[in-house]
Amino acid sequence: MKLYGSLASPYVARVVMYARLKGIDLPLEETPGGSLKSPEYLKLNPIGKVPALDVDGVAFGESTIICDYLEDTHPAQPGLPADPVDRARSRLVARITDLYSAQHLVALFRNMNPASRDAAAVEAAGKELAKAFGHAEHVMGPGPFCVADVPTLGDCALAPTTVLVRTVIANGRFDIPDPAGTPRLKAWWQAVEGNAVCAGVLAEHTSALQAFMKSMAARR
Repeated sequence: MKLYGSLASPYVARVVMYARLKGIDLPLEETPGGSLKSPEYLKLNPIGKVPALDVDGVAFGESTIICDYLEDTHPAQPGLPADPVDRARSRLVARITDLYSAQHLVALFRNMNPASRDAAAVEAAGKELAKAFGHAEHVMGPGPFCVADVPTLGDCALAPTTVLVRTVIANGRFDIPDPAGTPRLKAWWQAVEGNAVCAGVLAEHTSALQAFMKSMAARR
């Protein structure tokens, strides 16, 4: 079993964090053919995105589905709470992250250059990101993590995306408030940073993401 992708991706970082929290040895490799659109990779994952999990030659994508597979096949160390309501909350944080946070980063990526920046689009994206993080906060439990006193799926989804959002805002020098700057989310972030596994993955994710942003800036 191996995972294809780069830790610059928050979706790859999600799976890596989830696997490490569960104690799963999951090697991370570059995509076959060296590209998301290479014939070798598209043969395994026609969607052409990362991550993809290869299980004895059978591959499938989508980070949440991969985490579900890891949960099903390695139940001894749960990655979701035992309580059904808390399980739903953790999954909902991940779902909100995917549907209502990530999409608004596209507008920021398109406006990294101040000389050609669409200020209205940037402002709208900032407001939508604040709403999305607010939605995630609304469904969280008392904490300190998303729904419990240990990290679960929701934390694995929201934490790398938080790194990405903050990195894009900082690199683009956007006048956008930190969407994770509320007291509850600050407490959550402190808990995430205080967990050795989460902190280790986030450090690797941050390093890979900064390298990616530098390469983007060089191309511009």
